Amino acid sequence: MKTHRAAVEVRDFRHTLDGTVGFVPTMGALHDGHLFLVEESRRACEHTLVSIYVNPTQFNNPNDLTNYPDTLDNDLEVLKNAGVAAVFLPTYEVLYPDDFAYEVDEKVFSRELCGAHRAGHFTGVLTVVMKLLNLIRPDQAYFGEKDYQQLKLVRGMAEAFFLQTEIVGCPTMREPDGLAMSSRNLNLSRGDRQLAPVFNELLQCEDDDEEVVARLAESGFTVDYVRTIEGRRFGAVLMGNEDSPVRLIDNVSIG
Repeated sequence: MKTHRAAVEVRDFRHTLDGTVGFVPTMGALHDGHLFLVEESRRACEHTLVSIYVNPTQFNNPNDLTNYPDTLDNDLEVLKNAGVAAVFLPTYEVLYPDDFAYEVDEKVFSRELCGAHRAGHFTGVLTVVMKLLNLIRPDQAYFGEKDYQQLKLVRGMAEAFFLQTEIVGCPTMREPDGLAMSSRNLNLSRGDRQLAPVFNELLQCEDDDEEVVARLAESGFTVDYVRTIEGRRFGAVLMGNEDSPVRLIDNVSIG
């Protein structure tokens, strides 16, 4: 498995590859949900590349960025065993030589749900994904449905800018108790980890959105939002102390 840190390195490596290329962008602290994306890419494509980069431009809370889990050595070993062709490990200076002077912005859906509570979040997401897709030029790029709003926005961006990459959505991977797999789960205290599955349970219940918000609050969650759009219920909650809360998101299809 190759590792590249410079933009020119990963671009040159991409030019050496014959056949289809799949790409999985990540922020590290890999779990089985990430590995499922890698498996889907390897199943469909002849070569799979993965990026690991904790993108500061999408964090509206500095403490969230500081506390984001870092398991790089383990991540690289896991990806090597998974048969990944190369890993891209850029720095801010590599991806933002313009110091974020140029950005990609979506003006409608990015202002809803998570975007309504995290100013500038999706501008950072879309900008870094555009940069990564332009560098790697994959045939397919894989994103999990846990971040369904992100998936929809990235897919819309690819269509709007006529990108050649197909954006592939993959089902949410869950723990045995129903909690959506997330790197941020590593930051949950023991007590919060025991409570966290209630989030998914209540999203799936037959109550209306307002009742779900009330039941989540009664259970001990700080609720950002619960909202149903086109047959899918989206939710975001905070757990832990006020200074460094752990933010969990999830969504479920409801009848």
